[in-house]
Amino acid sequence: MAMAFKMATTGMWVTDECKTSFMEMKWKKVHRFIVFKIDEASRLVIVDKVGGPGEGYDELAASLPPDDCRYAVFDFDFVTTDNCKKSKIFFIAWSPSASRIREKMLYATSKEGLRRALEGIHYDMQATDPTEMGMDVIKDRAK
Repeated sequence: MAMAFKMATTGMWVTDECKTSFMEMKWKKVHRFIVFKIDEASRLVIVDKVGGPGEGYDELAASLPPDDCRYAVFDFDFVTTDNCKKSKIFFIAWSPSASRIREKMLYATSKEGLRRALEGIHYDMQATDPTEMGMDVIKDRAK
């Protein structure tokens, strides 16, 4: 199995699938969002779910578990006040209050390694409940 990038702080590996899926989202626009998870047994960051181009923020929010941590990237398309179409990519570190402490620590220490492996992210967000990453928050940050 080819590995793309090792995260030195936790010894986790980011798989090539993570980087490939992200590049497809960024350049080819074949995905609207990607959810990543850490597989502790294999010590890999893997793709958990991919949202198609027709899916949106609601599907992303629904795919984040209420009691497990995840990472997600979301491609947000919008029109500026100058009537110009733009796209910004958000990195979301999802760490709900109901998740285990050990899991929260693992995801917090692995975050920067994944973030570095995915080149082209515009904004970072940390969320412990859906209101902290709501569409209004995303729209406000993208201005």
